[in-house]
Amino acid sequence: MQPLNLMDNVAKARLLHSLLREEIPAFLAYLNELTETVLNEQERIRQEWDNGMLSPEMWFGLAEQVQAIMAKYPKGLYRSPNVCADQLFDGFLAIFTRYALNNYVANDRHADPKFKPAVELLFT
Repeated sequence: MQPLNLMDNVAKARLLHSLLREEIPAFLAYLNELTETVLNEQERIRQEWDNGMLSPEMWFGLAEQVQAIMAKYPKGLYRSPNVCADQLFDGFLAIFTRYALNNYVANDRHADPKFKPAVELLFT
């Protein structure tokens, strides 16, 4: 295994999925809820948007990409650390999924008490 400081988002997500697989279905459900919220509340999000790095349209596009991936790989995302990590944590899409992952643990949506420290260790 590589040192953490040399791991990219995909490798970190693969490790998280492998270590705490039982938490992944609930996270993916939360991720799906978040994409629905983002896409259903576009006007409100545009008005409140204050992120200088991304436009709201890019954010909406990332949410749409996540939905498409979740529809294309419904079982693979749950079962395979490789599919989940490669599809959801690569490139710009990692911005959205890392945001979701951090909110998931910050809002105590996780059941396994080990999940939050694992996310903090890997992704902060």
